[in-house]
Amino acid sequence: MNDFYIALGANLPSGGSLPSDTLKAAIDDLSQQNMAVQAISAFYRTPCFPAGTGPDYINAAAHLKSDMPSKDILAQLHEIEAKHGRERVERWGMRTLDLDLIACGDSVLPDLATYETWRKLSPDRQRQAAPSELVLPHPRLQDRAFVLVPLRDIAAQWRHPVLGLTVTEMCNSLAPEALAEIVMLES
Repeated sequence: MNDFYIALGANLPSGGSLPSDTLKAAIDDLSQQNMAVQAISAFYRTPCFPAGTGPDYINAAAHLKSDMPSKDILAQLHEIEAKHGRERVERWGMRTLDLDLIACGDSVLPDLATYETWRKLSPDRQRQAAPSELVLPHPRLQDRAFVLVPLRDIAAQWRHPVLGLTVTEMCNSLAPEALAEIVMLES
């Protein structure tokens, strides 16, 4: 069984459901697949990324276990997104549901060189380019408070297989103002 870490987010309603309700439904959907949900973070209100491009997001993280390969997990995540009205129209656009496969244990996919190419991509190229294959861990997870803060709830000691840092250490390296923008929602 592999450990998978998923970032969940939504900032548009889906079929009349609020983004927080869509995340709850997606978590239920995850548990009905060939995936065992181990932990779910708190839900957080986070600024839209990139800044100013839409309403705030509701973000969370999930820890799953499965014996499926990473590419099959990703396909399942895309099916759940589609079920909740996700349309892939614009890179980094608003969405009814976003399920990002952030990491699979200590795997680096497809290989270290490809991972490093995507990690070092300039911000301008990041807006325009998307990898044609799954790259794990997510090349910019270490830069994103909206991913790291929820992930810290459930996997604080998970260690990035390339950077060698734990989730807590990556969070601690972010700017205080970036962390302050991530607000936990009441249960």
